[in-house]
Order: sequence, then structure tokens, then C-alpha cells
Amino acid sequence: MGMISEFKEFAVKGNMVDMAVGFVLGAAFATVVGSLVADLLMPIVSGVFNIPDFSNLYVALKETDAAKAGMGLESFREGGGVALAWGNFVNKLISFILVALALFFVVKGINKVKKAEEEAPAEPTASETLLGEIRDLLKK
Repeated sequence: MGMISEFKEFAVKGNMVDMAVGFVLGAAFATVVGSLVADLLMPIVSGVFNIPDFSNLYVALKETDAAKAGMGLESFREGGGVALAWGNFVNKLISFILVALALFFVVKGINKVKKAEEEAPAEPTASETLLGEIRDLLKK
């Protein structure tokens, strides 16, 4: 019984629950950022470079009879071709940069709030106020 109660105490500690919530929110956030990159940003980049599908940009390293350069990346790979898919890498890199940037601003905001709380003078407790009054009376 002791080990079960220890595990229960460990599992429901505030830090563990906070961390679990963080993982779930992080996964949801990654999905949103992935959509932002794939559905909003990359079409703009593709339009600027006049390339209809940026994720299909690759360098053919090995062609086969069924896989010729110029095909879509997925078709090329299904045909047995070996490709250096640099367009997909650029998509993932932009996603990473956006997630890192968003987290930077979140952490920066949290640190700003913490700093403001630390700099704010703490209100004296009732006992501290009473002790201060006693001190002042003793000085007189």
C-alpha cells in the first residue's frame, strides 16, 4: 500500500499536473502553428516565388524508371526515387522558428509579470504592523 500512496502523491502533485497540461497545450499549439505555416505562410511564399507547391521542391538523388525528376515528391518516392526534400525542410524550419518565437514572447511576458511582482512592495501583515506600532511606542 505504501508504494501506491507514494505514486498517487507523486502523480497528483501540482508540478506533474502542470507539466501534463503543458504537454497537451504544446501539442495543440504545434498543430495550430503547423497549419499557420502550411495553410497561410507557405502559400504566400510559394506565390512570391511562382511555385505552386513549395513542399514538393526536392533534388532527385536517384531516379528509377517509375520515378523521374519533376514528378511530385510523393509520387517520386513511391516510384522508388531517392530525393533530398529541401522544400519540406524549409516548411519545418519555419514552423520551428514560429514556435520558438511564440514561446520567447510567452516566457518574456511571464518574466515581466514576475519582475513586477518582485519589485512591488509587499503589504505588511497585521502582526508586522502591530510590532511596528509597539516599536514606535517604545521609542517614545
